[in-house]
Formats: sequence, structure tokens, C-alpha cells
Amino acid sequence: MADLDVIVVGAGCGGLPAGALLAKEGRRVLVLDQASRVGGCCSTFEHQGYRFDVGASILEIAEPIARIFERLGTRFEDEVDLIPCDPIVSVILRDGSRITYPMSMEGTKAALARISPEDAAAWDRYEAFFHELTDVAFETLFAEPADSLLDLARWIRKEPRLLRFLPAYLRSYEGFLGDYFSPRVRDSFAFQSFYFGLSPELLPGLFTMVPATEHRGVYYPRGGMIQVPLALQRVGERHRMEVRLGTPVSRILVRDGRAEGVRLADGTELTAPVVVSNVNAIRTYQTLVGEEHLPPLVRRGIRSYDYSLACMMVYVGMDERPPLEGHHTLVAPTIEELDAYFRQRRTKPVPDRHFGLIGWSTFADPAMAPEGRHALNLTMGGFSFDGIDWDAEKARVVDDVIDFLSGDIIPGLRDHVEVALATTPLDFDREVGVDHGAIYGIEQSLPQQTVFRPANRSKSIDGLYLAGSSTNPGGGVPTTIVSGAITAGLVSRYAQ
Repeated sequence: MADLDVIVVGAGCGGLPAGALLAKEGRRVLVLDQASRVGGCCSTFEHQGYRFDVGASILEIAEPIARIFERLGTRFEDEVDLIPCDPIVSVILRDGSRITYPMSMEGTKAALARISPEDAAAWDRYEAFFHELTDVAFETLFAEPADSLLDLARWIRKEPRLLRFLPAYLRSYEGFLGDYFSPRVRDSFAFQSFYFGLSPELLPGLFTMVPATEHRGVYYPRGGMIQVPLALQRVGERHRMEVRLGTPVSRILVRDGRAEGVRLADGTELTAPVVVSNVNAIRTYQTLVGEEHLPPLVRRGIRSYDYSLACMMVYVGMDERPPLEGHHTLVAPTIEELDAYFRQRRTKPVPDRHFGLIGWSTFADPAMAPEGRHALNLTMGGFSFDGIDWDAEKARVVDDVIDFLSGDIIPGLRDHVEVALATTPLDFDREVGVDHGAIYGIEQSLPQQTVFRPANRSKSIDGLYLAGSSTNPGGGVPTTIVSGAITAGLVSRYAQ
């Protein structure tokens, strides 16, 4: 008899909902993670009284997450104290001008009207199109498996309106923005393409819905982003799911094409007929499973996947209130710069001119820092995993980022820094288990979308299931949580 019914490798935002939902069915579920805290990139750590978010800095697209908590027998708002973030973002363009987007649709239209009447009129058309697309996505992309063409046919049968939006896949994010808005507004919306690991010119146009979906609600969990995975852990434990931290897995045990359990780093073996991996699919197959267990075609397929863009996080604790307008401030490059950074990502590991997203967590939750202090989480873009000795260059790059922000963004910042830390792409790979520092998993180019992504139910290893940002529906907190729910549904269907 097996030790357990289900073993989940990775206590991130994909593994925890999968484990919790399966535990609610009465299955004996064990979740393992190498780290000392849950959440992976959606986590929070403390240093000298400051609390910093490891990667993710806000929560949006909350409706699909709320549905998952309902399936677990509770309500999302009862488990996590969500603080609305309004304005959504203040954008600092390369010419130094600023655009602030409030939560309300009307307020955003008014902000665009100050740029041009044409942009304001375009907002109505843009929002109407992508609002409906989001509704369709919530019933298909955010709810159902996409492991085969038959699954896509089920999507269309469930939501026939999807057919009208399929051409959006064939346009680019950049092209769609250009259909609606002037160059200044395009640039203010362009950075969201990086959430999917691609430049605006390569990301499928479907994802142009993101700036519109943000107006459905952007939130910060009181106590930091770790509160979301902690809630999933807590609810899962009510259903007798067990979580063991500080327990790295070295191997997924496979015999005769079937997963049978895991081997821990200390040599201990645990058996189960179902193994769910929340580890990046490339590392799952190449390292945890081993290519010797894969058919030649699968080996080639796994090697063909491209990682999303690498990320560097800089964490700053300061003794003064920063002159920012809200929880998020985007230091925005132009679309052309984003495209160039992406093309050069393998040959230029550090951008010539910095850009990124400033998450001011103490704006929403002052308890994230000592009294009178403020915590900033800087998601800096344009970096590469390769081509640089990150251990040697880390301090220099952090210093350079602080110098950059101390100019026109947060004047005098350097004189008020009490804490300055960073997680480089190498740190994400080595310490958080994020391959190549690609926090959004596998990039979401058209050849790596839906049925072309690694399947949530393995097609080559029986009993092996995958969740997380490298599976459908992709990277980001809400989509990763949805991936875990999709995987749990597949286990329920196929592993009796």
C-alpha cells in the first residue's frame, strides 16, 4: 500500500490549491517544498523590521480565485484581508510626464481625455471589447484544461463567443494597442506584456485584456503577498492536507512509465499513485523525472521551450515617505525599448537604462515597515540569467538601480535608504527554485500557448500531473492558482 494518495512537489500558488482541493475529497495529501516558507515568488520575508514581498506585489483577477475558495468551503474575503489599490498605477514615461490611472472606468477615461479626445473615445471601445473577452476567458482559459484540441472544442461548446475572439491570438499585443491608442498611451500599457514573459511585438493580442481587467479590482493582502498562499495552506490543512517545508525533493520516482512517488534529498522515499509537480515543467521532466523516462519526441519537445524573461527584484527600506502617488508606480520604457530589450536579452544581461514597477507596500499597509518607515519592492525588467556573474555584480547593479531612482523618480532616495537587498535571476533559480530566474515560467508566445504548453496531466508519465506558471493558463498569481485547481480536477477525473 502506498504511503499517501497524492504527493505535491512545491508549496507555491499552483501546488497548494491542487493539494487543498484533493484533500477536501478525502485524499491523503502531502505537500513538500525546499523553502522555509510557502508561496515561492508569491511570498514575503522580514529583514530588520521591514517586510518585503519576494516577487508578486499585488493581486488582480480575483474572481477565479474566489471560486476556488468557494470550492474549498470558505470565502476568499474571509481568509485574506484584501486592501483595494486605488489608483491602480501611476506611470512615469520616458519624457518625464506622468499618467495616473484610477480604479474607476470613468476616472481612467478622464485621465486619457487630458491626453487627447481620441484616446478617451478609444477607451470606451477598448474596454467594451476586452471586458467581454475577459468574461469569456474566466469561463474557459481560467477554468478548464487545455491539454488537447478536444479540450479547446469543449471551451467553444461551453462558451461559443470564444470563436469571435480567437483572431486575437493572431494579432500582437503591440498591434492591438496601436489599433486603439496614441503612442503615449500605448507606452503606458506596454509593460504588462512582461507579465507573460514576452515583448509587446511577440505577445499574442489576447492578453491586451490585462489593462482592462485591472479595473475589475487590484488588491494588496494585508500582511504581504504571502497571505494568499498561507490562506490556501490553512484551508487545505482544515481538510487534513499536510505541508512539510525545508524538505527538498531530488527525484520523482518512475517505473514502467508511471509515477510512484518521490525521493527526498536525504534519500527517504515516499510512495503515492499521484504526483503533482508545481516545479517548472522543464525542470520537472529533465531533472526530477529524468530524460531516460521520456520518449524521444517528448525530450525534444521539452528542450524546445523558451523561458520567460528573467527578473530582478530590489527591496528598499527607507526612512522617509516616497513622493509617489499609489501602491504601484511604473517607470515605463517605450514599446520600442521593450521590444529591443527582449531581442537583446541573451547578449545584454543588464539594460542600458532601467525600467520597472515600484511596489510601495506601506502605502496600502503601513505595518509592512517600522513606524515612520516605508518598504519598496522594485520589479526591475530587462535583465538576463546568462552573460553575467550575478554573485559578483549583484551589489553594483543594486547600487546602480538606487542611483537611477534617486534622480527624477524618487529624488534623494539614496540619502534615505536604510535597507537595500535584491533577488537576482540567479538567486531566483538557486534559492526559490525558479528556473533561469523566469518568474513567469515558460514564455507565452503563440507556439507555447494552451495545448502547446506542458499539459497539466502528463502525456508521457502516468500518474504525473503538473501545475504552476509553466502550465496552462500561465504565469502570474491568479493564473498559477487556477492551474492548481485545473490540475486537481484532472486528478479527480483520472485517478480514482
